Amino acid sequence: MDHFWIFPLLGVVAGVLAGLLGIGGGLVLVAALVWVLPLFGIPREAAMHAALASSLASIVLTAASSAFAHHRRGSVMWPTVAWMVPGLLLGGWLGSGLAVYLDDDVLRWVVAIYCLIAGAQMAFGGTRKGGATGESVAPPRGWPMTAAGTGIGAMSAVVGIGGGSMTVPLLVWRGIAPVRAVGTSSACGVAIAIGSALGYALHAPAGALPEHAVGYVYLPAAIGVAIASVLAAPWGTRLAHAIGGTALKRVFAIFMVVMGISILVAG
Repeated sequence: MDHFWIFPLLGVVAGVLAGLLGIGGGLVLVAALVWVLPLFGIPREAAMHAALASSLASIVLTAASSAFAHHRRGSVMWPTVAWMVPGLLLGGWLGSGLAVYLDDDVLRWVVAIYCLIAGAQMAFGGTRKGGATGESVAPPRGWPMTAAGTGIGAMSAVVGIGGGSMTVPLLVWRGIAPVRAVGTSSACGVAIAIGSALGYALHAPAGALPEHAVGYVYLPAAIGVAIASVLAAPWGTRLAHAIGGTALKRVFAIFMVVMGISILVAG
């Protein structure tokens, strides 16, 4: 099938959702790619692995673009990023290595359950109280941040995301203002995506996918999605500012449930 235009289209959708919801772009990619990749000759039993790998590979460029934009606004805490990166890279590598050896159906359930948990947390979780800016709080440093990065990287690799749904709450819990937490998380997402994508590419068995692939990373999907999502994310960001916070929470919660069910049905 030569309809490779579908991957930039998915990138636009994922980019808008990532900008609108803050997180979720990776999850919508995984859910969509599970359905689409078999149309391009990807064996159905490898579709989940390929969807996760290709989503993470595309996040490298998307997260880098977001991190640069946040850096220009001074909202990336680079000392924290430096402490977390070794753990994020290691976690991404280990998590993808584990995922490669998991059965396709097991992976589907893991990702689906993660979607449902994230949706429930957004729908029923309380709003965190704290300082409006958090500017006086020193960037978190030390080996505990490296250890946290390892866990975040591993879980992100298994569910195919950039880790924002875990990194942001961690930093906010440490007293960091949400805007700085999001900016720092975007920079951390680059390391997660690199470690995870390399893991899916190099841990995969020989001949895991047909042509146009490196390990489980299907290159047309990863490249097409990455370029389009970078261009589309600002649209979602502008839309997010036009929608109230309560409405956004409801949209996100419903979105997560739909993604989880979609991934299970695709199997």
